[in-house]
Amino acid sequence: MDFTDVSLTALRVLRAVAERGTFTAAAASLGYTQSAVSRQIAALERAAGAELLERRRDGVRLTAAGRVVMRRATVVLDEIDATARELSGLPGQAGTVRLGWFPSAGAVLLPRALTALRRTDPGLRVVGREGSTPALVRALRAGSLDLALLASAPPFRPPDAESPPLVVRTLTERALCLAVPAGHPLARGDFVDVADLRGQRWIAGSSAGEDQLMGVWPGLDERPEIAHTARDWLAKLHLVAAGCGLTTVPPALAAAAPPGVRVLPVRGGPQEQRRVLLARLPHPPTDPVTRVAAALRAAALDADAPTPPPP
Repeated sequence: MDFTDVSLTALRVLRAVAERGTFTAAAASLGYTQSAVSRQIAALERAAGAELLERRRDGVRLTAAGRVVMRRATVVLDEIDATARELSGLPGQAGTVRLGWFPSAGAVLLPRALTALRRTDPGLRVVGREGSTPALVRALRAGSLDLALLASAPPFRPPDAESPPLVVRTLTERALCLAVPAGHPLARGDFVDVADLRGQRWIAGSSAGEDQLMGVWPGLDERPEIAHTARDWLAKLHLVAAGCGLTTVPPALAAAAPPGVRVLPVRGGPQEQRRVLLARLPHPPTDPVTRVAAALRAAALDADAPTPPPP
């Protein structure tokens, strides 16, 4: 093995491939051609004397050797970034936590946690980004994130199958709710009966991949009528407010619903549970990571305060 001539560019390319899951996506994120990404990875693998990526039909993932190189590369890249910031007169990275979250977590849970941290730990800096659960897991594995808020629906499984397993904690688990236009007949009561969902119009998530029919009440015994398709939860709720249809939401989003929307529990049939998970890599967390995790747990308890059950 000879890493003498390994470049920082190659390490950044490895991190991008590990995080994005494909050479094509990594190339697009870096502004490189796919062949340039392939050359950088090949150079790293020659230096390591081992394959760093397992090529699969659905993309790539780090091998055992790749995880070793990625772990060390993350330290090097973080130090280089901290050095650049210090030379530019910007605050260093001490006390910084990189956090990822799935889209609806940014509506209530994340702002509450960050507000609390500004009071208790004003010197703590939280940076990060929104993403899908699979993308956030890849970012954790690539060392680009310290913590990630993940979404999980039945059947509940570990967020990924790689080794070593991520450290995962369930922050909340509650039944799915329904967002209904305030003027809709279903909005007159304190709950919706599942039998009344037949024949309704729905605002669903993307029809691609795992998001197929997201927003439609699960288990309906009919082909649902999809009035509109939108990925963004806020767009869905505003379409509900405009009377365009119904959509499902986690109960914590009730606090963020715009005027003209009622968020109601559904009675009858099995209750569809949704979990919010907090995940990190299985090494001892730093003190800042521990404090951010504690703030997220407290915010989850606050956002998930139980509502009275339907009669």
